[in-house]
Amino acid sequence: MDAVNLLHCADTRFPIERANGIQIMETCHALAARGHQVTLLVRRDRRHANLDPFDYYGLPPLPALRIRRPTLPRDGLPRRLGYLSHALRYALGPARPDLVMTRDLGVADTLLRLPSGFRPPVVYESHGFAPIVANERPDVLSEAAGASHGKQRRLFARERRVWSRAEGYVTITRGIASDLAGRFGGRSRLLVAPSGARLMPARRFTPPSPGETPVLAYAGHLYPGKGVEILLRAVAQLPEVRAVIIGGYPNDADLAKVRRLTSELSLDDRVEFTGQVEPSRVSPLLAAADLLILPVTGARSFTQYTSPMKLFEYMALGKPIVASDLSAIREVLRDGENAVLVEPDSPGRLADGVRRVLGDRVLAGRIAHGAFDDAAQYSWERRAERLEDLCREVLGALPSSSDRSAGGA
Repeated sequence: MDAVNLLHCADTRFPIERANGIQIMETCHALAARGHQVTLLVRRDRRHANLDPFDYYGLPPLPALRIRRPTLPRDGLPRRLGYLSHALRYALGPARPDLVMTRDLGVADTLLRLPSGFRPPVVYESHGFAPIVANERPDVLSEAAGASHGKQRRLFARERRVWSRAEGYVTITRGIASDLAGRFGGRSRLLVAPSGARLMPARRFTPPSPGETPVLAYAGHLYPGKGVEILLRAVAQLPEVRAVIIGGYPNDADLAKVRRLTSELSLDDRVEFTGQVEPSRVSPLLAAADLLILPVTGARSFTQYTSPMKLFEYMALGKPIVASDLSAIREVLRDGENAVLVEPDSPGRLADGVRRVLGDRVLAGRIAHGAFDDAAQYSWERRAERLEDLCREVLGALPSSSDRSAGGA
């Protein structure tokens, strides 16, 4: 398609070590690499004001990707209103984009309240039904974490408006699309586009040699729901293994909690915590392990909504994966083909899954190679292609300028 001028709005400090920052940067970079002009509007991180996002995420600079990081008030409503004012200025100003993309429900709702003739079309990306996400997924919708009943009602109203008015809609799992359609009815121009990973050079999987201590690895957040406590209790049942936990902020309550559990289980000599590391360092740490673990719990939001980026990164590394058997995970993984799937929330079942892989070199090799082969479907480049197709459909459905003039807003 012809090059499109895209504005991507993300009210987050930037660059940010969390998965949302990685996904946003990788998506924008992949779209720019396909020839589109992309402006990414984020917030400047006051603590690291001079940090270059391209360096931080390990991506080559692209002239077609412009990152705008205005300095805003530090906290609360003034900061939020400041960001929204910048978003409106970029979306409605003289250099008006062809299309706005965002995973920020408030930005989408604000733009979609305007008459369609006075604004660019909006493509919204949902990571789950907002009132549920607000309570169960603080990584996705941090501004609404612990939302009151009144706030949940407002989120519901926003979600319904955006679902009905957005010119294009993206979800990261089929479960989210089905859930929203069940709540609000069907809609057109709906795309399921999971997150992605950078593809790695093909490598031959080598299981640990007899006598070597197998190493399990997990990368991600440590808060309840991610299943790190389940992993630690499984390791306690596997005296022959070591584990590496990649993630966790210094002085964070979740890190302190899992460290305390590690000590209570007498695992201090077998579990290593790396703490938070830059995104470019995660893959080498994972590549040094023998098995990669995704112990997500069966909480409602995770069952339907989760599409963890680390899953796709695991797959791209060509390592055996042991993961929770959830409906959202089964959209990508198949037991015995590209992973071993186990009952969620069960340390015993997780330990059994690890034993199953360690005890069967043929199975380990098969699922490692299956995961690596399937990762090609989930590259950032492939995701950008899908989004490009949706943008083409959205722009093709717009009335002509003469039609808009005749029919008004």
